[in-house]
Amino acid sequence: MHLTLNHFLVLGAILFCIGLYGAIAKRNAIAVLMGIEVMLNAVNVTMVGFSYFNQVQPYANYLTGQIFAIFIITVAAAEAAVALAMVIAIYRKRDTVDVGEINMLKF
Repeated sequence: MHLTLNHFLVLGAILFCIGLYGAIAKRNAIAVLMGIEVMLNAVNVTMVGFSYFNQVQPYANYLTGQIFAIFIITVAAAEAAVALAMVIAIYRKRDTVDVGEINMLKF
């Protein structure tokens, strides 16, 4: 079986929908963060697919998508570290990680 750009786009769309569901429907802060990470990985899949299949020259350098994917993975790792630190701080103060019960700006 030969993989085409449509396979990568469908996989990216399915991953993005799963991540969007996890980010919107879940009430646990950790599950919301995991949904955001899945959405970022869906973007990585589509970016690498576009980079590979949209070559102008026969043996062109198609590493542009991979380089951008590495940058996205780096930003996602930094985002996860900061967000997990915030979740731990909120848990210590409020004893919950339920997104609906976190109202730290109210007095």
